[in-house]
Amino acid sequence: MKKNQTFKTRLAIGTIIILAIIIGILLYNMYNTKQESETNANTSYDMAFYQLLDYVQNVENFLAKSTISTSSEAGAETLTHVWREADLAVSYLSQLPLNVEQLNKTSKFLNQVSEYSYSLSRKNIYKEELSQQDLDNLKELHKYSLQLKEGLEDIADKLSSGQIAWQEIRNDNNNEYTRQVDSISQVSFTDIDNNFNEFAGLIYDGAFSEHIELENKKGLPENEITEEEAENILKEIYKESIENIERQGLIDQGKIPVYQLEIKEKNKQEKIHVAISQKGGKIVNLNKDRDVIDENISREEANKIGKEYLAKIGYPDMAETYFQTQENIITINYVYEQNGIAVYPDLIKVKIALDDGEILGVESTGYLNSHTTRTDTIPTISKEQAKAKLNPKLDIQSEKLAIIPTEWKTEILCYEFKGKVDETEFLVYINAKNGREENILVIIETPGGVLTM
Repeated sequence: MKKNQTFKTRLAIGTIIILAIIIGILLYNMYNTKQESETNANTSYDMAFYQLLDYVQNVENFLAKSTISTSSEAGAETLTHVWREADLAVSYLSQLPLNVEQLNKTSKFLNQVSEYSYSLSRKNIYKEELSQQDLDNLKELHKYSLQLKEGLEDIADKLSSGQIAWQEIRNDNNNEYTRQVDSISQVSFTDIDNNFNEFAGLIYDGAFSEHIELENKKGLPENEITEEEAENILKEIYKESIENIERQGLIDQGKIPVYQLEIKEKNKQEKIHVAISQKGGKIVNLNKDRDVIDENISREEANKIGKEYLAKIGYPDMAETYFQTQENIITINYVYEQNGIAVYPDLIKVKIALDDGEILGVESTGYLNSHTTRTDTIPTISKEQAKAKLNPKLDIQSEKLAIIPTEWKTEILCYEFKGKVDETEFLVYINAKNGREENILVIIETPGGVLTM
């Protein structure tokens, strides 16, 4: 009996020892895996950081050259390098373990450097001299790029000496890293961002301009309304057809803070979902989802209904451009017209049921972003001078002035020429200030409507 107990005791002890060894091996492997993972992550962050540093050094170098260049050819080449290097710097900056607040101003600065240098390189390509304002802006950009370069070089020194580490930066969920690094050094990514506070005031009327981000929605009135006032706006539009309106609160996480409301109409099952802007009480989005079985009204009738509806809800002077029809619902793109000039950035899309003309959808964010009274609407060149820039094979069918958006979120006053070459229809936009060909669109007629590409 005693031998049996001794055997069981030894077996238990042996089992515990084996389990302890297994647990130890597992913990060791987990530790090694974690260390290996952290090492790989740190290596990746190091590579991204030093690539960022290289590209920022290049940006600073090429910007310095651009401030003294006198040749348009050399200037175009130098500014093209700035554009490319700044764009690549943004890409590597986004790979670092930094929060949005730490990235914001630095990323914004590099994006603006990229866009602005590209716009100036186009000037040089067209043999235009840079203005004194352009040169002053380049000097200012160089000053800030030098600060950015020196800040990154300081961080590189501290990373190599072990004063700061990627793990600390990555774990900075409560700004703890900022407090730690400030006790070691006055330089951190947050400090670099702070250097650009003054830069935010540097304004240029072009790709570099602060307004391109459209943080200030030009089409929104300044007055703020309450949720009750938003409800009253809908009651005024839909009047006696409303059975009930359900308030669903303020959504302020998007670009335009809106009140969400849901309308239940009398004798109808489908509800209307509406978003009304807190500023100014404008309809930002509206949607009603229902089947439309028949097509009883024409596109012309639908267009008239859409224009009248837009005027009723506070969007007057809108003109139809292109449309698409699907499942007996027509979606019409309307643009604002200012004294006969089509202002394409001020876009509103309206969905209309072709059975009874009911408005099923509205999307007005383009208009609310951009709408304002344009002041620079007088062409510098004549329509005949603009026509001389066209391909002689283009058979012109219509012509008018238009304001078009650019990829840099700026605007250009153009002559719009609609015409055909063989069987293909085109829209050609000639800059009304300098005669450049700004854009060409192909008009595509589909079974459902007319689109452009």
